[in-house]
Amino acid sequence: MRSKASLVPITRAFLSSYYDKHQFAPISDDVPLLSEQLHSFSADLQDATLPLPQGERYLLEEVESQPPHKIDENMWKNREQIEEIIFLLENSHWPKLLQQQSTPEDVELARLLKQLREKCAHLLKIVESFQSTSSEHVFNTVMTYMPQDFRGALIRKQRQRSEKNKKAQVDALISSGGSIRDRYALLWQQQMERRRQLAQLGSAAGVYKTVVKYLVGVPQVLLDFVRQINDDQGPMEEQRLRYGPPIYALTKLVLNIHLFLSLSWWRFEDVKLQKQQLSMLEEAVNVYTSELERFLKFIGEVFANSPFFVTAEEAGAIEANKNDDYREASVPAGTTYEVSLEVDSVNSYIAWDFSIAQGKISMDIGFSIEYTDSLGRKTLILPYRRYDSDLGNFCTILPGKYKLIWDNSFSTFFRKALRYKVDCIPPVVEPEGEELGTM
Repeated sequence: MRSKASLVPITRAFLSSYYDKHQFAPISDDVPLLSEQLHSFSADLQDATLPLPQGERYLLEEVESQPPHKIDENMWKNREQIEEIIFLLENSHWPKLLQQQSTPEDVELARLLKQLREKCAHLLKIVESFQSTSSEHVFNTVMTYMPQDFRGALIRKQRQRSEKNKKAQVDALISSGGSIRDRYALLWQQQMERRRQLAQLGSAAGVYKTVVKYLVGVPQVLLDFVRQINDDQGPMEEQRLRYGPPIYALTKLVLNIHLFLSLSWWRFEDVKLQKQQLSMLEEAVNVYTSELERFLKFIGEVFANSPFFVTAEEAGAIEANKNDDYREASVPAGTTYEVSLEVDSVNSYIAWDFSIAQGKISMDIGFSIEYTDSLGRKTLILPYRRYDSDLGNFCTILPGKYKLIWDNSFSTFFRKALRYKVDCIPPVVEPEGEELGTM
């Protein structure tokens, strides 16, 4: 059992300072471009006179929706889509005309499909290994803070029993003919159950109530950590803001690959695949696999070295630096974030300092300032322009309401992590009877 003296759970501010040193090189511009191109090809394959099959309808809805916000949910979504693609690339699931390989074009297409299947099968193993390693790392880290006696053994035994039951649930679903979609819905449900169990351990509630009753000597810092680590605005939200956008883009791409392939099989007898489409499909799979492998390698190293507990002194120092009048806001895609200032005196100064967290495909955000007079008439003070950071000020010539606007409406699905400081400094008024330079 590790020493728990003076330890506190990581805070979001501390995690932010750690992530500042580990910035992910922006994902390839080919990722969103290929997603758009494949989506266009998929639209061409749809026919208003032919209703989409149910599976393709669900898939189209996913493609046109926002990716999940949680990183681990995106991991499960990517793994599900890779497995769906592998299923479609198996010879037995090709369109019957393609299975016959009656033309040179079909023979060449069959060769390409086998190559893509091998590439996706290799990637699936990498994703599975990443998830397994990450899960074990978190559990083993937690266990190093547990008493190394029957109490720790009790938790391990309960986890083993729980995981065995979860596997039995999945096996039963497969045996009953459940689809890949059904299986991954169950796997994600089980993942959320693991989170609930961690939270219950931290709060001594639910199934862990009896267990925790006997956990005398378990550090309170551990219980605090497992209770709040996955809160919506907890420490992991910093991780989602920093490293979410790359995996969101990859989720979009793999969904579009799946949709295009599925619709191509559905319309195979009516619409012949063109060389341009096949070339785009091959490029999309190659870019997707290389970028996802790069992301998993990077994020795996970051997670493996990420702190879970720090000393109170370390956390306090980081909080002091982070809380120097700066505020943080998440600006979802397609929205704006506004700060209004009421200025009473002319010659006041409005000043601002802001930046966008790095590591995103698009690291900038629109920024403008407008003035509204007492009659509600608006005047643009600072024209709209996109920045990754900016520091500035101006002197007001009229009292009234000034609005600072950060605009993320140009982004399709990437939220921006905004860190900002805004202030209104009133004019300096010299006391009557005093002259400059007097003591």
